[in-house]
Amino acid sequence: MTTRHRAAAATAVSALVIAGGSAIGAGSAHADDVKPSVPPGTEPSAAAPVAIDSNAPGLKIPQGGTLAPVKVLDIAEVVEDLGGEQRRQETNETVMMALQSEVLFPEDSAVFNAQAAARIQAIGNEINQSKATRIRVFGFTDDQGSYEHGKELSKQRADAVHAELSKTVTNPGVVFDVRGYSEDYPIADNSTEEGRKKNRRVEITFPRGAS
Repeated sequence: MTTRHRAAAATAVSALVIAGGSAIGAGSAHADDVKPSVPPGTEPSAAAPVAIDSNAPGLKIPQGGTLAPVKVLDIAEVVEDLGGEQRRQETNETVMMALQSEVLFPEDSAVFNAQAAARIQAIGNEINQSKATRIRVFGFTDDQGSYEHGKELSKQRADAVHAELSKTVTNPGVVFDVRGYSEDYPIADNSTEEGRKKNRRVEITFPRGAS
């Protein structure tokens, strides 16, 4: 099977984060055909800067011209635990928690294992502290098996995480966006079991609270 929409992992300390995806009401889960070009946490690292000739005439500001407003880039910091089971990515605006499927579910299943609920509840408590009202829950698989089976499984796993988060997140106005992407948007090499293990994951993304 051909792997679709491969994207390099955003493991660099600095990366441009592009948020996307439509939102749905609290307490419901929905997957549609419209999806962001790149889910949070899977963007390629920024390219090296292009060499610029400071004496080039095109760089001179015409008389009466002004510079564009200063723009602060979103800087990402990625922290992964020793076993790689959980990865946290923080930017100036968002927090993304990626949990490998093995720490939440048995193989080829969307039923939580004994430890899963506690992990999800801890993330829900952080969401409460940040007073987040918009939460993305995205499921992903590796490229083994059919694409359609992976899409169904990844959505079922995202639904399970969403259901558990809904028990903990107390803000009545919270909006969830719940999707399954199958093998799309890998963050590691699917040719190795280590890479496939990283690709089998559920990502929870929410706005960063005021510090």
